[in-house]
Amino acid sequence: MKTMKPSIPKGTRDFGPEEVNKRNYIFDTVKSVFVRYGFHPIETPAMENLTTLTGKYGEEGDQLLFKVLNNGDYLRKADKDALAALDSSQLTASISKRGLRYDLTVPFARFVVQHQNDLTFPFKRYQIQPVWRADRPQKGRYQEFYQCDVDVIGSDSLLYEAELVQIYDEVFKALGLKVKIRLNHRKILEGLADICGISDKLTDLTITIDKLDKFKNGWQGACEELSKRGITEDKHAQIKQVLDVTSLDQLKDLYASSEVGQAGLAEMEKVHAFLEGYDLHNTLAFDVTLARGLSYYTGCIFEVVVDTDVEGQEKVKMGSIGGGGRYADLTGIFGLNDMSGVGVSFGAERIYDVMEELSLFPEETRSAIPKILFLAFDEASHMFAFKQVTALRQAGISADIYPEPTKFKKQMKYANARGFSHIGIIGEDERTAGKITLKNMQTSEQTLLSPEDLLKQLQD
Repeated sequence: MKTMKPSIPKGTRDFGPEEVNKRNYIFDTVKSVFVRYGFHPIETPAMENLTTLTGKYGEEGDQLLFKVLNNGDYLRKADKDALAALDSSQLTASISKRGLRYDLTVPFARFVVQHQNDLTFPFKRYQIQPVWRADRPQKGRYQEFYQCDVDVIGSDSLLYEAELVQIYDEVFKALGLKVKIRLNHRKILEGLADICGISDKLTDLTITIDKLDKFKNGWQGACEELSKRGITEDKHAQIKQVLDVTSLDQLKDLYASSEVGQAGLAEMEKVHAFLEGYDLHNTLAFDVTLARGLSYYTGCIFEVVVDTDVEGQEKVKMGSIGGGGRYADLTGIFGLNDMSGVGVSFGAERIYDVMEELSLFPEETRSAIPKILFLAFDEASHMFAFKQVTALRQAGISADIYPEPTKFKKQMKYANARGFSHIGIIGEDERTAGKITLKNMQTSEQTLLSPEDLLKQLQD
C-alpha cells in the first residue's frame, strides 16, 4: 500500500494535551463571566444554508465563505452555461447550497427566528464554537478558529452595551491581559457621510475607514481608495478632520448639521453614563476610525486590541482580539422584524497566541497531569496498585498507573518524561504491609504511607 505524508489544510491546527488545557482555560474563564451576567448557552450546526449566510458580511466577507458541494453527482444539475463560461460565481449557486458558518451572529439570528416561540425576550445567549473563513493564513489569522460570542436580542436598551464593556473588562482582567476596548457608533459614521454630502457612499466610506491601518502609504493610500470608490478629492480633507477627532465633545460642533450624527453621539454618551462609577481595569477609548466592516451593524460597535502601552506588552503585534456591535434588525431578513440585538465576540485563537507570547497561562494549565503515577514491581503488586489508583480517583484525586509491572528503569523514564510530581512505588514489601512508598520527584524524598495517609497528603 502506498504511504502518504500526513498533513492538514492550511489555516488549521492540531492541538496537543497542553494546548487543549490552555485553550480550555480561556473558554472556562470566558464562560464563567458570561454565566455570571445571566447568559444561556446554545449551539448551532457547523453548516448553514448559503441563503442564510450570503449578503450579511459585506462584499469582502461573502468572498471568504467556505462553500460545501451538494451531495451526489453535483455536476449533473450544474448550470451548464456558467460551467462553459467558467463563471465560478454563477456556477457555485447551482452546485452548492450549504456553507460553513463565517461567524456565530448570523446563525444566532436564524436560531432566534426559528425558535422564537420557545424563547423569552430579551434573550441572552453565549456560544463557543468554531467558525471558518477562506482567508489567507498568517500570524493570528486562521481559516478555522473558535469564537466566543455573547449576545442579547429583543431590546433597544443601551444598558446592554455597558454590560458588554464590563464583560470584556472582567474577562481580560481574569486572563491577566491588559487591553484597549475601542468604541464607536455606526450613526457617527453615517453622520460623517451626511456632513460630507456622500450618504449614498456610506458603505464605500466605512470599508475604506475599516482598512486605514492596512494602507502602506497611510492617509495617501486611503485617499486613493476613496477616489477609486467615487468619493471626490474635495471631500477628503473633511473626512480626515473628523477621523482625527479623539473625543465625543470635539464632534458636537462638527456634527451640528447632522441629525443622525447627533443621535449617535447621544447614544454613546448614554453608554458612558451607565458606566459612570464603574472601575474599569482596562482602557475604554472612543475611536471614530473604528468602522467594523460587517454590514449588519447599526449602532454601537466594539473592538478590543492588546494595550501595547502597558509595560511588558509593548512588543505584541496582533490585530483585534475581540469585536462586535448593535444590529437593529438582523432577524428581519428571516421574517422577524423589530428585534434589535447587540453582541460581542472573543477571538480565542488570537487571545491564546498573545497569552502564550506573554507567558500568562497559570502553571497548572501548562502541565495538567495527574498528581501521582503508580509503579509496580510484580503482577500481584500491580493489582494492588490498581486498587489504590481506583480509590484515589473515587476520592477526586487525579491519578494514573503504568500499564504493566515491567523494568523499574523503564517505568521511571516514563514518569520523568510525563513530568509527574509524585510517584507511588509498590513492591512485595509495600503490598504485604498494605502501604505505598510515596516519592516526591522534586526533592527525591521517599515516605512509606498507608492508603489513608496517602490520600490525606495528596488532598493537602
